Amino acid sequence: MDLRLNSALNVIEVAPSSARRLLHAVSMIRYRFFLYAGLLPYLLGGAWAYGVQGEFDGPIFWSGLLGVALAVVGVESFNEYFDARLGTDRVFNSADLPAIADSVLWLGVVAFVGALAVGLYLTYRGGWLILAFAVLGGLAAIFYVAPPIRWAYRGLGESVIGLSYGPWMVSGSLYAQTGRLSWDVLFASLVPGFLIMALAVVNNIPDFHQDRLVGKKTLVVRFGRKAAVTLYVGLASLGIAIAVGGALFGFFPKGCIATLLGAPLLVMSAKVARNSYEQPKQFVQAIRCIVACYLVSVSLFTFGCFVHGIS
Repeated sequence: MDLRLNSALNVIEVAPSSARRLLHAVSMIRYRFFLYAGLLPYLLGGAWAYGVQGEFDGPIFWSGLLGVALAVVGVESFNEYFDARLGTDRVFNSADLPAIADSVLWLGVVAFVGALAVGLYLTYRGGWLILAFAVLGGLAAIFYVAPPIRWAYRGLGESVIGLSYGPWMVSGSLYAQTGRLSWDVLFASLVPGFLIMALAVVNNIPDFHQDRLVGKKTLVVRFGRKAAVTLYVGLASLGIAIAVGGALFGFFPKGCIATLLGAPLLVMSAKVARNSYEQPKQFVQAIRCIVACYLVSVSLFTFGCFVHGIS
């Protein structure tokens, strides 16, 4: 009787435990990352197709958006899992962090498989070049921190992020809609590309010591925190300048000049960063301001492209 009771209790405990592990894995996917990393560059490609080139395919758009969402889940899961396994997040506070669950890795695997399925469907609908964009994005995402490549540990992480969520994402989104590429949209893709590269740099400034100790050769580790502040401010400024300059000289719709409204947030971020780059807690405000700058700038740039097709 006791043996049967214990067996029954064990069965009851397995399901909640598995559910908790899965819930923990899902909770590690930061919703903000969907917005500023995956969603906005993809929307920019769609907005350019509709507003500038006058073409839009609803089923293709929503299928691609699903693929982007799955890819971002995969990126976040792999980053959390391999950073924890490689010790990056546990240098100074290992006792405070629970062991990383294998379910986080498997969540990433399932998400990437789903993203690949969407990519194959879009390739069937739109041509082999879509698969090329999917493969490039996959290699960037999977091996950002995963072995054997580990882009982030080789000093290439920020560049890979800039390319993935700039030229590759925007151009891939446009090509899925229109079956064509253009130099203008490649130029436009530099706006989110430089801005998100700035985000990648600024996010690594508070992690300077732990990244250096585990051999993660970010640009912040290579050049130091003070130089990294100048670097991220320069990258973000370049992204905004391209948007405004392109609109003034006729490469982009005139409404894209509104991107300049993100500049005051960049100025606020720079002021905080220059006084607090060695103080992680105070530096948080600089990160919040540059995130807001990205959201405002890229959203207004995308909206300027979109309304061009309405006016």
